[in-house]
Formats: sequence, C-alpha cells, structure tokens
Amino acid sequence: MSLSEVLQPLDPMEQSGPVGLAIAALLRRKIVTNRLPPGQTLPESEVAALLGVSRQPVREALIRLSEAGLVRILPQRGTLVTRISVAGVNGGRLVRDAVERAVVRHAAMAEAPRSALDAMHRVIDTQEAALAREDHPAFLALDDELHGSFAALMGHPAAWTALAQVKLQMDRVRYLSIPDATPSELLIAQHRAIVAAIARRDPDAAEEAMRQHLSEVLSALPKLCERFPDHFETKEAP
Repeated sequence: MSLSEVLQPLDPMEQSGPVGLAIAALLRRKIVTNRLPPGQTLPESEVAALLGVSRQPVREALIRLSEAGLVRILPQRGTLVTRISVAGVNGGRLVRDAVERAVVRHAAMAEAPRSALDAMHRVIDTQEAALAREDHPAFLALDDELHGSFAALMGHPAAWTALAQVKLQMDRVRYLSIPDATPSELLIAQHRAIVAAIARRDPDAAEEAMRQHLSEVLSALPKLCERFPDHFETKEAP
C-alpha cells in the first residue's frame, strides 16, 4: 500500500495545536493499526507533502515515534516502521497486568455506583454491536474505553493513561489478532466477568478475571508470529 493511500492532509483542527504532536499521533495510530506495516518507509518530504505541512514537524514526529520504538531512523537510508517487538509485547503485558489487576481489585473493594456499572455494560453492549457489523477498529477502541473506565472508577484515570506508551507493541498485536487469533466473543465474555466481579464486590474474582483476560495475548502471539513472520522481531539483543 502506498503512502498516498494512507495519509491525507491534516484537518485544520489538528493544526490548531502543536503540529508535530498531531503528526506523531496520526502516524502512531496508523502504525498501531497496521495501516503502516513493518518495513514501510516514511520519507520526510513525502510525508510532509501528503499531510500538507513543512518537513520540520514531520521530523519532530518521527523522532518521537523513534523514542517510542515504532520507527527506526537510519542515517542516509531514511525512516522505517519497525517490526513488532516480541520482547516489547511481553514487557508491556507484564506491566499492564500488574497495574490493571491492582485497578480492578481496588475497584471491587469499593461499592461501585450503579451509574458506573451501567456505563460499563453499555460499552460492552456497543462492543457486541461493533462485532456484529465486523467493525474491528471500533471494537478495539471500545476495549480501551472500558479499561479506562476501570481506572476512572477508582478515581485514578491517570493509571490507565500511564499505560499508553507501555502497551504500544501490545496494541499492534491486538489489531493483528482480531478476529482470528483471539475470538472476540471470548474477550466480551471476559469483560462481562470483570464487571460482574466488581459489581458483587469480589476483588479476588475481579483480579483473576483480569489476569485471564490479559493473558490472551500470550496464546495469540505464537500464532501471529507464524502467520505474519515479517511483522515481528523475534531475535532481539538482550
């Protein structure tokens, strides 16, 4: 797929703030959703022309993405989208597991407002609707919304925000794994189990349900490495 099929001029609203940040967010989203696959070249001049901006904010954005491990800037050779780091996936899952298990445990120890539980159920219902129409990007966006609501229920939404950088490589796997490697119906059932445990104030069950939910990537990863060998970096330096 050519860059011109993926990138269009920035919306004027996106240019109202720091343009480099807007470009970084756009390219990050395209990489995580595999619209810009591993090995895709990102020439500064071409990206700038397609987005309708100067090269300087594109350069700033690429540096940010390099620091996040999503692109590699090679002297004299340009910038390439990196392969998905298997080590990064496993490390991100480990951190996310620790944080989110603590989040739902504390959420289940308190009495969750009925309005918060109802809102969680609505998100899951909307996920089911997205699944029915095979809108997998919407399904995964709702997944993030639900997980964010667990932290918000505790009064600590920053706990979820802090995971954004940590889970980037894991997010790339999530978009590859839906719907084949990880059954979407299973993820929905796990979401309902987490919310049910919070509702009945059972912290052990909530924590265990979250553990099972976040372990799905471990079973999906070998299948995806075999199916998409060019997408993964499996031989990484220690």
